[in-house]
Amino acid sequence: MSRALFIIDVQNDFTEGGALGVDGGAAVAVGVTRLLADHADAYDHIFASRDWHDADNDNGGHFARGAEPDFETTWPDHCIAGTKGAEYHPAFVTDRVNFHILKGEGKPAYSIFEGHTEAGSTVHNLLDEHGVTDIDFVGIATDHCVRASAFDALAHGQRVRVLTDLVAGVAAETSEAALGELAHAGAILTASKKAFD
Repeated sequence: MSRALFIIDVQNDFTEGGALGVDGGAAVAVGVTRLLADHADAYDHIFASRDWHDADNDNGGHFARGAEPDFETTWPDHCIAGTKGAEYHPAFVTDRVNFHILKGEGKPAYSIFEGHTEAGSTVHNLLDEHGVTDIDFVGIATDHCVRASAFDALAHGQRVRVLTDLVAGVAAETSEAALGELAHAGAILTASKKAFD
């Protein structure tokens, strides 16, 4: 058995003051860093994803250029590769991260499984290569990229836990619904403090 931690999109544009900032995003960054300081050794592998969109196109219709975004499938420009908005939040200390995953290069991408390392390794391949059976999820946003990533992990056959105090969503109602859907699909929902008892 091998356990991984997936840290989803703890980026400046998804935290307060960013292009698509969510309430509680900065607190997630602080909390994830605390988790890594206290419990990184509980994980065999630590992954962190980032949206990494192209600047010179609408990324397959993901950016609502020339129209009003619907905030479901079209969005304002965000997390453009190489910009401050695409960088990890400064409170998120990344020195224990083993694999940095980039996603959304020229296309919509919500799940970490749609991304790859800079060397080109896919998440599926890395999980298979390292025999990962269990994945804990933290990050942003509960009702979009965390949800999509956790569902893909379940579909890949991993046992999934979502650390509910270390996620933040776009809206309370849709975040609660996303967690309910994940629990119904077999994910375990737990607070980080209880996860290591």
